Amino acid sequence: MSGLSFVDVCSGAGGLALGLERAGFTPRLLLDNEATACDTLKANRPHWNVLKADLLDFDPVDHPEVHDVDLLAAGLPRVRSSATVTRRSDVELRLIEATAYLVHAVQPRALIIENVPTLVEEDSLAPIRDFLREELEHLGYALTWFILNASDFGVPQHRLQGIVVAVKQQWAGGFRPPRPSVHQHVSVGAALAPSMRSRGWPGADRWAAQATDVAPTLVGGSKTHGGPDFGPTGTKAKWRRMGVYTKSFGNEPPGPDFAWDPSLGDDGLVRITVDQTALLQAFPEAWRISGLKTARYRQIGHATPPPVGEALGRAVAEALSGDPRGPAAG
Repeated sequence: MSGLSFVDVCSGAGGLALGLERAGFTPRLLLDNEATACDTLKANRPHWNVLKADLLDFDPVDHPEVHDVDLLAAGLPRVRSSATVTRRSDVELRLIEATAYLVHAVQPRALIIENVPTLVEEDSLAPIRDFLREELEHLGYALTWFILNASDFGVPQHRLQGIVVAVKQQWAGGFRPPRPSVHQHVSVGAALAPSMRSRGWPGADRWAAQATDVAPTLVGGSKTHGGPDFGPTGTKAKWRRMGVYTKSFGNEPPGPDFAWDPSLGDDGLVRITVDQTALLQAFPEAWRISGLKTARYRQIGHATPPPVGEALGRAVAEALSGDPRGPAAG
């Protein structure tokens, strides 16, 4: 199916939008409230219509281009814990509500919300699921909840994502959650070996040969405090087992004089750069992330990996290409 259109809210570094573009969708509008994220989108796709605005303040009446679109996509800030269910002022919950209300106004043929897996499966988050169901089913949407692991789509990272896809009833019978696209996961070593060799480090291949696991989940960190961080203690331990320094990120890949020797402790561990974390999120090497180190890593860590966005886009496109007169047989 060609000529599919979408609106993307909370666009961040553009991972979901890039994946949808690969799946054949064309954006009408991309919205984010962070200037650096908007700069990233404009730097990589100057022709995209990017708006710096808060979803909570966005009025579709002022933006007629968002009406009559095929898809509304939302990679929303993560719901942090079950405690947030009762705190209706939390911005994460308010953004979920705002997305549902935007569906009322825009009436897309399909909706994708990407978030944490607990949103799909945790009992204490059932009120959020109930809210979305009540708001969308009476508008004629059928909802499907599922969890994907980005590593099953060629992303060199263990990253579980909770997804809800809502499709208008006349096409809903044709929707199926994406199936894994790779039979063998891509390891950290395979993903980063070319970058590690780029400045003449002779130990790059030896390091890559032992970094045979996918990366732990990248985390973007808080907007209010702290710099780039590898995450909690258990995550850092997994990185250290691959010979990676975890107290800070490097500014560039190792040079020809670096001696990788984990037995030396921190001095013998390789430092991963923020640009390399973008590769672990499966952004193309040419995709430029704007801002200083902390802002860049935050965008990367919060992004939807583009291959996951592409898989979701293709699944939605296949449903929308079906017979609109009723649910598919079987």
